[in-house]
Amino acid sequence: MATRGTGGIAAVRCAGRIGVVASVAMNLAWIAIYIRRCYFGGGGRSDNNGGVTTVEPSKGKPPVTEDSIVNLDHGDPTMYEEFWRGIGDSASIFIPGWQTMSYFSDLGGICWFVEPGFEREVRRLHRLVGNAMVDGYHVLVGTGSTQLFQAVLYALSPASDGTPMNVISPAPYYSSYPSVTNFLNSGLYRWGGDANTFDGDTCIELICSPNNPDGGIRRAVVKSKSSKAVYDFAYYWPQYTPITEAADHDIMLFTVSKCTGHAGTRLGWALVKDTEVAQKMIKFIELNTIGVSKDSQLRAAKIIGAVCNSYELSSAGKTSHLFHFAKEKMVERWIRLRAAVAASDIFALPNELSGYCSFSMETVTANPPFAWLRCKKDDIEDLEGFLRLKKIITRGGTKFGVDGRVVRVSMVDTDQAFNVFINRLATMN
Repeated sequence: MATRGTGGIAAVRCAGRIGVVASVAMNLAWIAIYIRRCYFGGGGRSDNNGGVTTVEPSKGKPPVTEDSIVNLDHGDPTMYEEFWRGIGDSASIFIPGWQTMSYFSDLGGICWFVEPGFEREVRRLHRLVGNAMVDGYHVLVGTGSTQLFQAVLYALSPASDGTPMNVISPAPYYSSYPSVTNFLNSGLYRWGGDANTFDGDTCIELICSPNNPDGGIRRAVVKSKSSKAVYDFAYYWPQYTPITEAADHDIMLFTVSKCTGHAGTRLGWALVKDTEVAQKMIKFIELNTIGVSKDSQLRAAKIIGAVCNSYELSSAGKTSHLFHFAKEKMVERWIRLRAAVAASDIFALPNELSGYCSFSMETVTANPPFAWLRCKKDDIEDLEGFLRLKKIITRGGTKFGVDGRVVRVSMVDTDQAFNVFINRLATMN
C-alpha cells in the first residue's frame, strides 16, 4: 500500500510539472506572437480568441479601363501600392486596443503630441537620404503638410506693424497656396500673388522645390530682412530629383504622401530652427486638432523605419529599396511620356534637368511627380477643357497663376491609369 501511495504521489507531481511546463510554453508562445504583432506586424482575421483583425481595404478609386475617364488632377500616389504589396509584413504594425489612448506623447519635448519613435525615424531618414539637416532643428508633426503650412502662416503673422502678412510664391505656384491662405479670410495674412511681381519687402514667401507643378528647382525671390522664407520640400526625394545638398533653411516642410506614397496616412513634418516659431506652430495645431493622430505616427514610423532598414541592413535585398523602385518607375514613365508628346507633335514639356545626386552617387535626370504639359496649337487656349473632352482630367494653368494653355498631369497614379493616358495622348493631333 505504501509503495502504491508513493507511486501515485509521484505520478501526480510529474503531471503537475508537465502542466506547469505546458503553461509556461503557451505563455511564451503568446508573448512571442504579441511581440511579433507589436513590432513586425501580423495578419489574419479576428476571431473569438483575440486574434489580429485584417483591415478591410478602402475602395479608393475605381479600376481604369480603356473607356474610363482618367483622373490625373490629383497627385494621388497609388503607384507605390505595388512596392508595399511586394515587401510583406516588414512595414506592418499591430496596435493593441489599450495603446495610444492618451492625448500626450512626449511631455519632455517641445512638441507634446509628437511620438518619439516617429521623430527618431524622421531624423534617421534625412540622415540616410542627405536631403536636409536635422541637428539643431525641432521636429514638428502635422496632419499632412497642409496643416503645417497653416501653422506656419499663423506663427509668422502678422507683420511687425500689425497689418496682415502678404503670402507669395513664384508662378507657377502650387494651386492650393492661394485657396488655403484665403480660406479663413484671416486678418493675420492674405494671399499676395506671384513673388516675381510682388512689390514690397514684408512677406512670407513659399518656395516649393522641386516645384509643384513644373518640377523646377527654386530659391527665394524676395531678398529682404523682413521677408520670411518657407521651403516646401514635399518632392525633394531621390526618386524625383537629384539630391544636391542637405538643405538647412529655417523652416522646411515634408510629407509622408510623396515620400513613401502613404497619402491616406495624412502625416507631414516640419523642421524648424527657431524655438519661438516652433512653439507658435505647436499652439496652432493644439487649438486646431488637439495634436496629431498617434496611430498615424506609429504607422508612419514603422514605414519610414522599413525604408531605412532596407538600405542600412546588408541582408536586405534591392527589391525592398523604396527609392530605387520609385525612381525606376518614374524614369520609365517619363521616357514614355516624352515619346508620346513627340508622337503627337502638339504638346511640349519643360527641358530635362539633371545633376549629381549625393544619395545615388551619380549624375541623374530629374523625374518630377507632375508633368507640366503645354499645348502648341494656336486654337486651343483651354487645354484642361480640351483634354476633358478626351476623358482625361487634369488641372489647368490658371489655378497655378499662369495661362490656360498648360496643365498639370499626375505622374504617380496607377499603371492602368498612366497607360490609358499615354495611349490617348500619343494619338492626339
